[in-house]
Amino acid sequence: MFNKEKKADLNFLSSQPTGILVFENGLSIPAIGIGHEGHSVGEVCFNTSMTGYQEIITDPSYSDQIINFTFPHIGNVGTNFEDIESEKVWLKGVIFAKEITEPSNYRSFEKLNHWLKKNEVVGIAGVDTRAITNLIRNKGALKATIVNGDTNVTKKYLEECKSWPGLKGMELTKKVTTKQIYNWNDEGLWSKEKGYNKNDEHKYHVVVLDFGCKKNILRNFSNLKTKLSVVPADTNFNKISELKPDGVFLSNGPGDPAATSKFANETIKKILESNIPIFGICLGHQLLAHALNCKTKKMHQGHRGANHPVKNLNNNLVEITSQNHGFEVDKDKIPKDVEVTHISLFDQSIEGIKSKKYKAFSVQYHPEASPGPHDSHYLFLEFIKEVEKNAKKN
Repeated sequence: MFNKEKKADLNFLSSQPTGILVFENGLSIPAIGIGHEGHSVGEVCFNTSMTGYQEIITDPSYSDQIINFTFPHIGNVGTNFEDIESEKVWLKGVIFAKEITEPSNYRSFEKLNHWLKKNEVVGIAGVDTRAITNLIRNKGALKATIVNGDTNVTKKYLEECKSWPGLKGMELTKKVTTKQIYNWNDEGLWSKEKGYNKNDEHKYHVVVLDFGCKKNILRNFSNLKTKLSVVPADTNFNKISELKPDGVFLSNGPGDPAATSKFANETIKKILESNIPIFGICLGHQLLAHALNCKTKKMHQGHRGANHPVKNLNNNLVEITSQNHGFEVDKDKIPKDVEVTHISLFDQSIEGIKSKKYKAFSVQYHPEASPGPHDSHYLFLEFIKEVEKNAKKN
């Protein structure tokens, strides 16, 4: 369907183009500009979630990426003050099939388009997002320039995206991490009746290595009566040890895990050797894998959506999971002292590992959801069991 010599099918375009998407292969797609006026360069990925677009857009793991939403009705529930995973939006742009309509939801405080402008997010709409998804599926992840505004300098936009280095080899966690140590505010999980609850009873203490941590992960821990000390991504072992944690959590985050492991590997290895329990999610999973002498590699198109089936190899049950990653642990390079615990039923890629030597395990997907199902919430409980054992010893 796509040919770099031809323009894409513009069936969804209802008015004169005010935006454009220019891929590194020369393909350009006219569109309607939305959100912040300007342009930015990033890697285009697709997300198949039908709900939760505000949580997705505010996930720090999307830093330097342009999200192509396959679901056509984005913006129909507006935006609110509660469904955010980070105080700052780190992605480079959004692509919608339809122009944003008026919101209809009792929790909505602001139209999505206004919210995108306020957060300086460049967007386009009125394009065939499923055709773009098909392009990525066939060609792999592609660099592109997304434009809301001047569409007459396509050559300039093409050169910009060609010169951008891409995500492979890129370290991004130091950009999105907290700049100083802080204690989480004890905000717990949300309910319709009370909103976010508060849990000021602390039974355990967990240090969170923040590589771009989502708020809902912290809320899940807080709900389990856990005091959380959130520390910058490059915090060394001695500083972590001074905090006297009962467990250490390795968070999600953006970029190439091989690049981040260059400074994080030594710290994680020392935590392992100290026998402090470790739990990792997404990038944290990949960094734990590096510390356990596994390897990671870039995926053809990545996994991003809220309905990915994962098989738990310990009990043969299937969990429906929320995922967002463009790198994976290489299943052909697993040491003997590492056990694969979960696999994807889409492509058999590794979704979970466990150390046979240390008290450490991790998953590639997001058990905290936000958005997505809660099938894998038990992983937080499993970690807290190990944390509790360690706390009793100390």
